[in-house]
Amino acid sequence: MEPAQLAESLLAVVTSALERRGVDAASVTLDDIALERPRNRDHGDWATSVALKLAKRVGVPPRELAADLQSGLAGVDGIASVEIAGPGFLNIRLDAAAAGSLVSTILEQGERYGTSETLAGQSINLEFVSANPTGPIHLGGTRWAAVGDSLARILGHAGAAVTREYYFNDHGAQIDRFARSLAAADAGEPAPEDGYGGAYIGDIARRVRSVRPDVADAVGAERQEIFRAVGVELMFEDIKKSLADFGVHFDVYFHENSLHEGGAVERAVARLRELGHVFDADGAVWLRSTEFGDDKDRVIIKSDGAPAYISGDLAYYLNKRERGFDRCIIMLGADHHGYVQRLMAMCAAFGDEPGVNLQIMIGQMVNLVKDGRPVRMSKRAGTVVTLEDLVDSVGVDAARYALVRSSSDSNVDIDLDVLQKRSNDNPVFYVQYAHARTHQVARNAAQSGVERVDFDAATLTDETESVLIGVLAEFPRVVAQSAELREPHRVARYLEQLAAAYHRWYDTCRVTPQGDDPIESVHRARLHLSDATGQVLRTGLDLIGVSAPERM
Repeated sequence: MEPAQLAESLLAVVTSALERRGVDAASVTLDDIALERPRNRDHGDWATSVALKLAKRVGVPPRELAADLQSGLAGVDGIASVEIAGPGFLNIRLDAAAAGSLVSTILEQGERYGTSETLAGQSINLEFVSANPTGPIHLGGTRWAAVGDSLARILGHAGAAVTREYYFNDHGAQIDRFARSLAAADAGEPAPEDGYGGAYIGDIARRVRSVRPDVADAVGAERQEIFRAVGVELMFEDIKKSLADFGVHFDVYFHENSLHEGGAVERAVARLRELGHVFDADGAVWLRSTEFGDDKDRVIIKSDGAPAYISGDLAYYLNKRERGFDRCIIMLGADHHGYVQRLMAMCAAFGDEPGVNLQIMIGQMVNLVKDGRPVRMSKRAGTVVTLEDLVDSVGVDAARYALVRSSSDSNVDIDLDVLQKRSNDNPVFYVQYAHARTHQVARNAAQSGVERVDFDAATLTDETESVLIGVLAEFPRVVAQSAELREPHRVARYLEQLAAAYHRWYDTCRVTPQGDDPIESVHRARLHLSDATGQVLRTGLDLIGVSAPERM
């Protein structure tokens, strides 16, 4: 019996109990039927507080309503027992056959198990990474690459239509500094005081000369423009390759420069002026953002006619909404925390709902540790540790898993020594090994003649089997919650819980008979259970962009 089926049965029992008492049950829905896994499995397979929630509406003590529901649930097929606990909680225990039937569901649905319609109908623009094309992706951007790509996969699993978008910052002073740094490296001069250093600058400068040999004869603004145009393109190619090697791909690469050259800024100002939220003062154009919770009004167009930084934000947000996205999620680094208030004010000024039409996620710092000491510098980038540095040290799988498994709004310390171990101390190894073990079980079963026929769920009576099935049942809820809360780390942590339950089951229950013992129904049922666990591990790992090896 799946959780959804149990919830439907419980809703029917609740509706019947309320109607017997003359209470209108039409307003009671599945949202009122909260099912949870008891922390102590001795208390049963599922627990619900529905009697506590509805007792006041019915006008009876919670335990009295709970007794009514207990009586009704006793007649539901697949429920072995129901106990009343505390002030009116119900602890529900399923019989082995009902609990084990979930295995068949998982195997029938395959990779579709865990999908839902929770976010169906939502069109989501997910903007992440968006590193300036002035250098390799640093650790903060690497974290957003792993978390953002995982979140996109999870949102899609929950029914949303997701577009992955990279905001290409090819406009502004940082691009000029980058071009001057390349030109200086090409001339054998030190980087400008406000420029960029690191071996990669010399690399890009040499490649610019290879692509455009005529730069040797160019001078002044012409030379600067060659380094700007070609250098930015080469740097961005490197960034895209690094992301692709990391398993991260984007649907849209949006150029900031297009906003300023295509009239998008002017359209955004005109729209806000129509709405009455733009005013002119001191020769400049202002957004009346204090009306929407900002700490001060913001200049959009400066008195000299140059666009202020927020002008691009206004134009870009309006552009996303005009492209049909009803949810815009932007993932920003910790140094952008001060931008949240003004961006939410911008959202409200356009008539949208902050936190709904626009959501901001702020990522915190990543600290690397090697041999007990912090790792602070890159051989290539000089001042920062890059995506390539992390992948070179531990590989793509370990890097992605380590970056996703912690809540993105908290700092994370990554011990490179741990991630290089082939032991249970290494969380990605622990989970991947569980998946590989399911394949080893299948290979051993084939050699012993245990076939996938005549699945009898009622034979799965061992306590470790009950626990494992219970964890498998949680997967759809975990994925839906991860999508709703924008928290991919919940999937990673779930996988560790599932791997632990599987390893304990493996140590206790045999899929192949010992010696000359005959093959029995329980062996075939356990093979099905192992296969189902492998499927959920595989799907979960794919949701966070990590491979599921068949051998380790």
